[in-house]
Amino acid sequence: MSERSVEETVRQDSSGGVRWITLDRPEALNAVTAGQRDRLIALLRQASADPQTRVVVLTATGRGFCTGADLRPQPGAEPVVPGPGDVARTIREGAQALIAAVLDCEKPVIGAVNGIAAGIGAHLALACDLVIAAESAKFIEVFARRGLVPDGGGAYLLTRLVGVHKAKELMFFADDVPAAEALSLGLVNRVVPDAEVEKTAREWADRLAAGPTRAFGLAKNLVNHALEVDRATAFREEADAVELNTATHDGQEGVRAFVERRAPEFTGR
Repeated sequence: MSERSVEETVRQDSSGGVRWITLDRPEALNAVTAGQRDRLIALLRQASADPQTRVVVLTATGRGFCTGADLRPQPGAEPVVPGPGDVARTIREGAQALIAAVLDCEKPVIGAVNGIAAGIGAHLALACDLVIAAESAKFIEVFARRGLVPDGGGAYLLTRLVGVHKAKELMFFADDVPAAEALSLGLVNRVVPDAEVEKTAREWADRLAAGPTRAFGLAKNLVNHALEVDRATAFREEADAVELNTATHDGQEGVRAFVERRAPEFTGR
């Protein structure tokens, strides 16, 4: 059987302001190759810049959401012996760039986690703004099992989500974290039966697509920065964000609708 193209294994579909990005290589539990990772980065950046896109959903097919980087040699690839600095550069331009593309996307990103999320796949899910997990889903900081240091922003994300000690426990022991436990830890927003993951993601995405997209993006940026800056800086950034939002159509429409005692009609502008 011929190898499928990267466009076939990382699919996108847009409708009603919602851009769905789907990993579709279930036979590999959606472990991502370098080409698939680069396509994900490109699609997320396109979604961020596209005024017609008001929310992004990341999901996958089969039993795996994403089981990390596909480390198997790709057909036709020449063996490469990394030199000094090559590994760090690969991490910066690869795994870290992927997580940054989710965090920096100016649109809300929903992770619809249909199955196992391991390694960079777990970090891809946790970087999303909202995470819906199937009951069968598991999150695994698999790196220690392979003698590796977590990459793709793992320490950055986990420390903020669960605190220092729990982050170390998850990374050191690399145990499976079932969906129910992930919910109790605050790693996900909602756990639903497997058959309802897509339905729930569509409901949430439709709600967000009808909302004030620019305000969501500004609020996302404030929250993402909140643990990195002092109070004075956070307050200044908040005031700047409020001022920027007052110049948007939706910011003005929200105030008009409140004064006129009617439901607002947001356009995402």
